[in-house]
Amino acid sequence: MRKRARAALARSAAVDRALAVLVGLVLLAAGTLVALLSYGVFGTGRAARPVLDPLIVDGLRAQPDAFRLVSIAVGVLLVIVGLTWAARSLRPERHPDLVLDGGPDTAIVISSSAAADAVAAQAGGIPGVRRARARMVGTDEVPALRVTLWLADDADIRDVLTRLDDEVLAAARTSLGLTALPVAVRLELDVSAHPPRVA
Repeated sequence: MRKRARAALARSAAVDRALAVLVGLVLLAAGTLVALLSYGVFGTGRAARPVLDPLIVDGLRAQPDAFRLVSIAVGVLLVIVGLTWAARSLRPERHPDLVLDGGPDTAIVISSSAAADAVAAQAGGIPGVRRARARMVGTDEVPALRVTLWLADDADIRDVLTRLDDEVLAAARTSLGLTALPVAVRLELDVSAHPPRVA
């Protein structure tokens, strides 16, 4: 259940972090190896020689066309990987529609915005809540909900959260036919209702 509830908290960046750590470790290892080589850890004679072995340089000179083709292919591959990574990172978050089983030949589809608006409207009616906003996130198989509540100064937070869970979220789970609906609730103090101070 904890893994399912992560979708409600925030968009997962685990893949992006793993790739960034992997690239960083590879670059760190390469830089450390070159630094150790230049300081003579692998021998003073090796430190005085070029980074590329003369045999490798001679091989590259003997086959310049093959070296160019391999370099171009590696460059194109790195560009494709970089663009794919950037597109995946910048892709908008999914807001899944909910499909209810209406019978053998019928399917009832509730849009994510309609479900979120209904939850926000009900949550906005709780005493102590000035405004409410909800967003449906996750996947079609495992939807989740993010709720933001703007509270009045005198709001009883415990009562607000209890009524949100017992009345609003329980009704949402029942009406949407979900046994579990992970929810992340963010509480804010509604400062827009205060009159401006005049000196």
